[in-house]
Amino acid sequence: MAASPLMLQKCPPSLLSTTSLYHSRNYEAKTRIRVRPISLSIVNAQNSVKKEDIVIIGAGIAGLATAVSLQRLGIRSLVLEQTETLRTEGTSLTLFKNGWKALDAIGVGGNLRSQYLEIQGMVIKSEDGKELGSFNFKDEDESQEVRAIERKVLLEALANQLPSDAISFSSKLSYIERGDKGETLLKLKDGTQMSAKIVIACDGIRSPVAKWMGFPEPRYVGHIAFRGLGFYPEGQPFEQKVIYTYGRGVRAGYVPVSPTKVYWFIINNSPTPGPKITDPSLLRQITKELLGNWSTELLNIMKSTPDDRIIRTPLVDRWPWPGISPPASTGAVVLVGDAWHPMTPNLGQGACCALEDAVVLAKKLAQAINLGTMSIEDAFTSYGRERWPRIFPLSVRANLVGAFLQSDNPLVCFIRNNIVVPKLVRGGPMLEHANFEFESLY
Repeated sequence: MAASPLMLQKCPPSLLSTTSLYHSRNYEAKTRIRVRPISLSIVNAQNSVKKEDIVIIGAGIAGLATAVSLQRLGIRSLVLEQTETLRTEGTSLTLFKNGWKALDAIGVGGNLRSQYLEIQGMVIKSEDGKELGSFNFKDEDESQEVRAIERKVLLEALANQLPSDAISFSSKLSYIERGDKGETLLKLKDGTQMSAKIVIACDGIRSPVAKWMGFPEPRYVGHIAFRGLGFYPEGQPFEQKVIYTYGRGVRAGYVPVSPTKVYWFIINNSPTPGPKITDPSLLRQITKELLGNWSTELLNIMKSTPDDRIIRTPLVDRWPWPGISPPASTGAVVLVGDAWHPMTPNLGQGACCALEDAVVLAKKLAQAINLGTMSIEDAFTSYGRERWPRIFPLSVRANLVGAFLQSDNPLVCFIRNNIVVPKLVRGGPMLEHANFEFESLY
């Protein structure tokens, strides 16, 4: 589908006379946060355009992982982030074997791994507390690795690998179009204009670039997730296992993250996404009502959760249908992570696949730039062809697994609790999708 100009907001006719970029490096625990201004040259002429070789839109997991991967291969990029600092809100995410292998390939896995507990297995219960099944992750595959990690720490670890001027904050995309000479023209909300030879869009599930390329909006799947991160300053008391509880139209669980933190989640059915809710007291009330008397442990974890660590997220996805959906790239513009393939969290593969994308794309781009073995357009086309057989089945499977686990049909719930979970669910087949290999980027 042909791309057409997308005006997100009316741009002012001229650039600001002076532009300052601020790069914030946040360090965990022992390192103080520092913010250092990076001054750019003063723009005197009307309609001056800043020229960049590679622009990455979005400083989330996909964007920062792509920037670090490219840097490992000797390729500089500029990351544009619309917010004033790294988007460190949120709680935790679970990374499986493929996610950790990607972080190892990028060069940050070792340091991150040492901060978080390795999850040994999973226990699945019914809402009345009856154990339906359990297994250890390594029983059938010794190579499996599962750890939950704080999103904030992951983003900071990636950002700290980049030069201080590699991220331009407060840089929100307002307009994108193709230029006459094959470059891509970008206009930002503050009036800054850029001409980029390559644009890598990592701008999330509501990606304006994906919309410009012809992708539809992601589809709400009928489920809402409540998430939180409980804090235990004196040490959390739980085993290194995922504890899952299945009900009718509701499921919940918790995962030990570190010696002092525990991630929890509740997912319920809802015909509509409903209004945005950020009031912590209301979120606590809703989650407590959803949970009922299921689990005293989970209720206590929720009580140990600070107000700013509780979030509510309507779940969405978009399947990249073969022959129907647009390709992952158009010209020298390419999509990575959620911008291309937003998926539900039922397999824990959203962040893992974004990290995979980053490594694969960086290698393809390095072949084009450093070795000259293919054009940029061919590199992006090769990336899309290689990644599609991986991300399309995972997107579909994640959706179907969620629909099955969230069913409120009594017969389906009976089959799930008495046949599928106790007799069919096994660790090896359940985690087979995490078997994705990487080579180091350096």
